[in-house]
Amino acid sequence: MATKPRKSAPAVKSSSSGSTKKRVNIALQGGGSHGAFSWGVLDKFLEDGRLEIEGISGCSAGSMNAVVYAYGHLKGPEGAREALHNFWKAISDEGQKFAMKPSPIEKMMGINLGKTMMSGPMRMMSKMLSPYQLNPSNVNPLLNVLEAQVDFEELRSHAQTKLFLSATNVRTGKVKVFDTSEVTSAAVMASACLPELFHAVEIDGEFYWDGGYMGNPVLYPLFYHTDSRDVIIIHVNPIERAAPPKTPLEISNRLNEITFNSALLKELRAIGFVQKLMDEGWIKDEFMHKMKYVLMHSLRAENALSDLGAESKMESDWEFLTMLRDRGRTYASEWLDANYEHVGERSSVDVQKAFL
Repeated sequence: MATKPRKSAPAVKSSSSGSTKKRVNIALQGGGSHGAFSWGVLDKFLEDGRLEIEGISGCSAGSMNAVVYAYGHLKGPEGAREALHNFWKAISDEGQKFAMKPSPIEKMMGINLGKTMMSGPMRMMSKMLSPYQLNPSNVNPLLNVLEAQVDFEELRSHAQTKLFLSATNVRTGKVKVFDTSEVTSAAVMASACLPELFHAVEIDGEFYWDGGYMGNPVLYPLFYHTDSRDVIIIHVNPIERAAPPKTPLEISNRLNEITFNSALLKELRAIGFVQKLMDEGWIKDEFMHKMKYVLMHSLRAENALSDLGAESKMESDWEFLTMLRDRGRTYASEWLDANYEHVGERSSVDVQKAFL
């Protein structure tokens, strides 16, 4: 963790208004359609205007939000807001081509029997047959949506936001971080490649699966390759659950949540250890300049998403996605009210108590 600690976050001037903003880094988790919650958080941060995002580390849906944000931000904050809105609307429009529509009676009852009946058989098929058998042509509508929404060549050439997208190398089992210069549509799809649904993504002779297995998302690039020492993690996968899962789907979902949070918790443990070393004066003064005291902030979605089942991560209905966006905006607004003053001054979350 390089760079001498600062007493405050780097202040930057907004070119449009001349106002001073606090520069931060953002870490975006994956979680399928629940990534629309993170869309809402980003939308509120952009609307509020007091934070300047230096770098984003993303995984899976978090990677998609990251590249869409960065591309849109080439036209300023409102450009980023518009790009995120257009991306998620395109996701919804594409998803509705494959969705099973509820009948009027089902709508009145608040259910979708077709979707409910299909979810079980689809899960069984994904356990018995690989995507190479179920989807030999490797059709992935997400790729078409992504390439229609983001000009990756322009993004790489003019990016103002440092990007770090994580994927899992199938051969080595190690995390691969694609930085801004390496970001392509294939890199994003690698970061979001669930092995039960899609073929492994090949890039330069290596094959990749979803980055959540090795980091959801990884944090260390934000320590080494940015100036800001503030990191705001936008959690989508709950770390805690109030009750043990009972159904097969609930059990599978909870196992995935634990798996996809494990690498992040290990990194947070390392951060907590370094903070303890520095807080208690265990590091000699002549070595302090080699350390960065990272300030951690956390926006957790446990309460915001606690009423949603695992199957909703595949939902693409526009009303559902905008509901998640609005929940994200509400949580972001509450977080800013409670914690903005701490940015650049101290962590707003106790890493030891919250995560370890």
